[in-house]
Amino acid sequence: MKSIVISSNSSGGGKTTVTLGIMKALMKKGFDVQGYKVGPDYIDPAFHSYITGKPSRNLDLYLMGEKGVKASFSRGKGDMGIVEGVMGLYDGKGIDSQYSTAHLSRVLNLPILLVITPKAQSATLCAEINGIMNFEKVNIAGVVFNNISESYYKLLKAAVEKNCNTIVFGYVPKNEKLSLKSRHLGLVQSSEIDDLKEKIDLCSELILQHVNLEKLIGYFKETENYDDKYHLENRGIRTAVPYDKAFSFYYRENIELLQEAGEVVFFSPLEDDKLPENIDFLYIGGGYPEVFIEELNKNKSMLSSIKEELEKGLKCYAECGGLMYLTEGIQGLDSDEVLNSVGFLKGKTYMTKKLQNFGYAKLKVEKDNGVLPKGTEINCHEFHKSYVDLEEEKVYLLTKEIYDGTLKNWSCGFVKNNTLAAYGHVHFFGNIEMLKKLLYR
Repeated sequence: MKSIVISSNSSGGGKTTVTLGIMKALMKKGFDVQGYKVGPDYIDPAFHSYITGKPSRNLDLYLMGEKGVKASFSRGKGDMGIVEGVMGLYDGKGIDSQYSTAHLSRVLNLPILLVITPKAQSATLCAEINGIMNFEKVNIAGVVFNNISESYYKLLKAAVEKNCNTIVFGYVPKNEKLSLKSRHLGLVQSSEIDDLKEKIDLCSELILQHVNLEKLIGYFKETENYDDKYHLENRGIRTAVPYDKAFSFYYRENIELLQEAGEVVFFSPLEDDKLPENIDFLYIGGGYPEVFIEELNKNKSMLSSIKEELEKGLKCYAECGGLMYLTEGIQGLDSDEVLNSVGFLKGKTYMTKKLQNFGYAKLKVEKDNGVLPKGTEINCHEFHKSYVDLEEEKVYLLTKEIYDGTLKNWSCGFVKNNTLAAYGHVHFFGNIEMLKKLLYR
């Protein structure tokens, strides 16, 4: 497989638009495309999968480690690999480039296509491009401009060719039909966009017309095959996983590990009446339960089914939206009303206007709890504009290292019966022993 990284100078720089367009354009040329996403994002991989028809894979050096990233990358299948970056090229965990897209490109030894959405710049933009190219040792293949007119593109192309030692492959013309809606935590999910097919088709046609794709393909690099030692033995564990518009935030490799342990059965908390039968484990990932709380609340039989099974001792692991769903009620996104949810954890979930905790953190189990042993340490990621006010005992201490070297500490993680629920998202490649304890205890 030949691959390239698509990055930008900032979030909102056009990475997703160009990534989706190039994926579809390559497929129109007959290539089998594999999508990847740098960092802890769930929404962009869903767009990738919508186009390619196969799971997109996250590549997160902090959550997965270098060996985990390489194993995940090797699970990709296709002729061409497209790795969509995160934030700006050098933006990572702190104020250096550790865990950034640039860091990832060096680990996998891949070239970078720089996507920029310029505004009222010419020579100054060249200075910015030169700064990006020379900030660290990275292999930048060239530039594509996004969301500009033909006349502006001609000006920028001439400026870059004069002032920068790089290639301009083309541009994506300004077109309002290409815009993707956002909400409080990022882009709206692919499953919620009715005209997504038309948007992606239009973007791919514009790229085929205005980007020298044949020249760009020449800069894709043949990628290595890496060891993949992240596997579980089949012990016949039957796992139920909610998957619909309300719950869809799962790392593909987490699901694959559960499938190796036995069987995964997907269900919908929005549409189904009750949990699947004869299950041994329930894994409730993140999503937007606050957006769909009215529909979730109306499905009383599902709420009762989950609560009843958890109270009987069903093993369960719930992350972020999953934690919210297990509380007694969730405040709607645009409402002060708190509507009933599962009600297994005593207390409620409330929405706020700002991020409560955001970014990478290290969690440590502070006390023995019957699920994870005291002292267990795990890298995680939090990103939520809600908080829970629960009467349950907290079992995690989380630590985030701030850019100035100071530490921010907070508590989370709740254990009740055989259920562990917390805000932090975990990739099991980063701690496969955690998953074994969740499943096999």
